[in-house]
Amino acid sequence: MSQELQTVNIIAPGFMGLNTEDSVLSMDAAYATTADNCIIDKLGRLAARKGYKLVTTNATQLGSSYIQSIHQFRDSSGNQVIFSTGNNKILSGTTTLTNATPASYTITADNWKMVNFNNHAYFFQRGYEPLVYSNTLGAVTKISLHPSYSGTAPQGNEVLAAYGRLWVADTASNKSTVYWSDLLIGAAWSGGTSGSIDLTQVWPDGYDEVVALAAHNNLLIIFGKHSILVYQGADAPATMQLVDTVSGVGCISRDTVQYIGTDVLFMSSSGLRAFGRTIQEKSLPMNDLSKNIKTELISIIQSETGNIRSLYSPENSFYLIYFPTSTSVFCFDLRGTLENGAYRVTRWPIDKLKSFERLTNGDVYIGTSGGIGKYEGYLDNTSSIVVKYFSPNLTFGAPSKIKILKKIKPTVVGTGTTSISFKWGYDFDGSTRSFNLSLSDYGANAFYGVAQYGIDKYTSGINYITPNINASGNGTSIIVGFEATVADYFSLQEFNILTLLGKTV
Repeated sequence: MSQELQTVNIIAPGFMGLNTEDSVLSMDAAYATTADNCIIDKLGRLAARKGYKLVTTNATQLGSSYIQSIHQFRDSSGNQVIFSTGNNKILSGTTTLTNATPASYTITADNWKMVNFNNHAYFFQRGYEPLVYSNTLGAVTKISLHPSYSGTAPQGNEVLAAYGRLWVADTASNKSTVYWSDLLIGAAWSGGTSGSIDLTQVWPDGYDEVVALAAHNNLLIIFGKHSILVYQGADAPATMQLVDTVSGVGCISRDTVQYIGTDVLFMSSSGLRAFGRTIQEKSLPMNDLSKNIKTELISIIQSETGNIRSLYSPENSFYLIYFPTSTSVFCFDLRGTLENGAYRVTRWPIDKLKSFERLTNGDVYIGTSGGIGKYEGYLDNTSSIVVKYFSPNLTFGAPSKIKILKKIKPTVVGTGTTSISFKWGYDFDGSTRSFNLSLSDYGANAFYGVAQYGIDKYTSGINYITPNINASGNGTSIIVGFEATVADYFSLQEFNILTLLGKTV
């Protein structure tokens, strides 16, 4: 008597993002155990991320270094300049990178923080005299040469422009004091309403160090390594009051802090957090926005020795964070949280994206070894992007029975000449079998509302294909996936898996 085929239909495979935390045998089939170089697109499908196209054509001043930070200066008159840092220089421009470092100013590190304030751009880095630029000044100069300079500007690693002044912290000799400039004068550090506050006796868990500053909901947020302080009334800092503290949760790095409109994201030593939720839940088990990759992420954080960079892009609905030691970017999808309170996340295993900046028009600039790139297209400059996905181990509700895989029917949407290797394997031996195809082998089919219309482009070159793959082999659990060398838009819509159930083992 013939046996009935068992079917698993995975709608929107990988829709719930990467999960390296749960058991692969009990994991929801909508998770992915591998999700490399992917995003979750607007239709909830696992799709190829975009690459970067170099804007810079002359990067002589950069040498063999990378762009370590990017900043868009703009003032009330509409003047704009793109500044970047790398090769121990302050650089300006995009197409051609020009050395804007002041004369007789020596730089040996590239961890600058740049902010706009009152028609000026300010540059801060620990151990260096701050720099300043305005269209009136016409060049990047030492802050001590500014006509309004007074006092001694702190050589801090963190600077925040908020509530009508600059706020600076984390100097080489003092990591528990926050300094602020005079009202509307970022170069004035004495007289007027300038001042400072010593936090030594305020930290809730004893000694801590200021890592980052943020302004949100009329509050001044001071992130320490292990705790958070919240001050109210920062528009009059001499009388501002401490209104809240959080113990046991801090910020690991200055540039992990990103404003996302309704909240502030930051990376703690135990994962990605939101300031608002952290304040609300401080007496409860805190909601970890990265809990689906918690163990892996903590391991990466503990081994990190470089300068972490991050980006929030409302146009792409993602928060990117780059860890240089592990050479990985994690992409958190911010369209909503899963039932367990976590964001969906994918991994970009690439070491070419060193820094990020979102421009006022929504474009994303990326710091690379060739200069400044723009997040667009489906090549990393001239290199192909390889997208990978693997499912959890599927047992069809019968973990003790042998599965004899008969057919795989994936549904993919894409354009161009993307080549795909569909893969399947059994149990945990690590080996896979494959079936290869190219989208160019299939006729172009335009599907209004199914593929790219309203997302990136609408073209009759879109393929919507469902190959019928005869599979082989057997085991107690099955994994399916693919590796695709993308040439253009590509997404995975469905995996239909047919198998026979064999004997119990």
